Amino acid sequence: MKTRLLLLAILFPALVSAAPMKLADYMALNGPAPAARIAYGAAPSQYVELFVPHGAGPFPVAVLVHGGCWTEKFGGIIQLRSMAGALLERGIAVWNVEYRRVDEPGGGYPGMYQDMHAALDTLAAQAGDNRLDLDRVVAVGHSAGGQLVQWIAGRARIPATSPLHRTAMLPVRAVVSLGGLADLRHERELIKASCGRDTPELAGQPSPARPDVYLDTNAAELIPNGSHTILVTGELDTISPPRVAHDYAARARAAGDSAEVVILPGASHYDEVAASSPSWPLVAAAIERALARTVHADLLKGAASPAVR
Repeated sequence: MKTRLLLLAILFPALVSAAPMKLADYMALNGPAPAARIAYGAAPSQYVELFVPHGAGPFPVAVLVHGGCWTEKFGGIIQLRSMAGALLERGIAVWNVEYRRVDEPGGGYPGMYQDMHAALDTLAAQAGDNRLDLDRVVAVGHSAGGQLVQWIAGRARIPATSPLHRTAMLPVRAVVSLGGLADLRHERELIKASCGRDTPELAGQPSPARPDVYLDTNAAELIPNGSHTILVTGELDTISPPRVAHDYAARARAAGDSAEVVILPGASHYDEVAASSPSWPLVAAAIERALARTVHADLLKGAASPAVR
């Protein structure tokens, strides 16, 4: 690990020359206005922001899901416009998702997860009119949003008895988790210490029909699911330390999925989402690498099909 960090410092000296970003720096982030705001429900927080590059398309899509400790207090969708603008410049469309958090009516369990379903259903419905390529989709989430995008990848494994179960959905197999807090069971003490969130807020209360609340909410319970996850974490992240990324990657690999870890030298929890941060080249490279895997997977699928010559 030390050798890898040293190599990154040599290749990207700016990564270790700037002071790590703080919460106030994160809260000040912003970016270009979206091309459209699209509602996927009636609640004020049930909408997405759409950003589309210039050109004919169809364009690959980054589904952005903000963090903020699952609460309204720490912003979210506006701050991710920083990434959205930078991804636009790379020819990537952005589906920037707002959702009901635990301190909003209908948020928490099951509403927060139902919002993810609805946002992705709306993406599938809107793709043709907006030149979006549904074969090239990567879900990118920060902190609490990392938990949600890692959960998205495993939606097909949700038990049929759960209110979150779906029989048809847009598959998302490429995930970039930026300082994600995805393992609700194993990291519940860290989540409490970092965000002040208790399990019932994020996973609901147990019931006779649902005695284990983690089975339909915890990304680590929904593997293997055929996904590739890139876990990106700042070296100095204290909200979701590098150990969390390594632990989840090991668990995913042991289950049969693929995962990799990228540690951002000298970076905090907030550098992970800022296009203005020296860490951005490594974050952008992870997103583009994840999208490239979707192309490769699609080519393999086509090669295996007798209908393709």
